Amino acid sequence: MTNAATRAEALHLTGERTIPGIPEENYWFRRHEAAYVALLPHCAGATVLEAGCGEGYGAGLIAKTARRVLALDYDVPTTEHVARRYPDVAVARANLAYLPLSGESVDVVANFQVIEHLWDQDGFLAECFRVLRPGGKLLVTTPNRLTFTPDSDTPLNPYHTRELAPSELDGLLRAAGFAVQSLHGLHHGARLRELERAYSGSIINAQLEVVMGSLPGQAVWPAGLLADVAAIGAEDFSVRGNDLDASLDLVAVAVRP
Repeated sequence: MTNAATRAEALHLTGERTIPGIPEENYWFRRHEAAYVALLPHCAGATVLEAGCGEGYGAGLIAKTARRVLALDYDVPTTEHVARRYPDVAVARANLAYLPLSGESVDVVANFQVIEHLWDQDGFLAECFRVLRPGGKLLVTTPNRLTFTPDSDTPLNPYHTRELAPSELDGLLRAAGFAVQSLHGLHHGARLRELERAYSGSIINAQLEVVMGSLPGQAVWPAGLLADVAAIGAEDFSVRGNDLDASLDLVAVAVRP
């Protein structure tokens, strides 16, 4: 766990960036971590580019199995933090509209919970196609629009530009020239589904009720809810191919022919 001073030094909490070691953030961190764990086998022995690394925990996890990891982010304090905290990861500041790599230079591009933030999703995917070697893989996770913002085409999250339904992500990847090897969804596992019964059927809504209307990091949490959230692990989520429209996040593996 990080203490308050370490947390403040690490990165400014915006309410959007997921950071490990913070009990209040643990649900979102573990939800994202579960997707990394599911996709790690695709990174084994590979040269991996993580396009949009955030705090860097994912790049650090990938570095344990990959041959080499280059992590990119646009934010300078973020890249400085990643360089300090994850010495096995090479890091650089870059705009994802123009990836600073030569063509056909990496085996894997990882893009986790990022594409929904981009204004030019087609252009970004074209860049991914360009830097991947033939047979290389693009790993994408993103919130499922059908469950994240179910009643509107306009994202409720002010940091998101365009959220995607399963068919929309599939179409984007294919239009960019990729073959879609798999398109799965991330769901709550059995223990989380059981836990939700104590929170009127939604552990997500229970958390939102606490934090909405408060500045990031300033909400006062009920002790029981905070303890339940802090105890969630990556193993409490499942990634599977069925019931895709009801999934929380989309998890795609696409291959450059």
